[in-house]
Amino acid sequence: MANIYTTKGEELTADFFDGAAAAPTNWFIGWGTGAGTAAKGDTTLFTEAAEARATATESQPTASQNQLVGTITSASTQTITNAGVFTLSAAGDMPLKGDFTGIPLVNGDKIEFTFTLTWS
Repeated sequence: MANIYTTKGEELTADFFDGAAAAPTNWFIGWGTGAGTAAKGDTTLFTEAAEARATATESQPTASQNQLVGTITSASTQTITNAGVFTLSAAGDMPLKGDFTGIPLVNGDKIEFTFTLTWS
């Protein structure tokens, strides 16, 4: 998966550091079905699918990394092509986005997404 740290992600990080905004209590992972290539200026998924966003499990694998992991279960037959991390369970800002070759799913199939942000 090609991960992009979006412009909005950079702006949020600056706001967290200078106290202009508080970091979310939870992060959420959503997925989409549309075609496209993730870009720095993206603010949404290509076509967000109907399933609820997953609450991400947060960890810090190394001193310079933050990791978010979440699993979403498909409620229909569909092909998932992109995923993102959000500040809210609906709407919200998207600091991280990834795109990938479509993964065909049927009802009940699951995908576990892992987003790792390395600060270097």
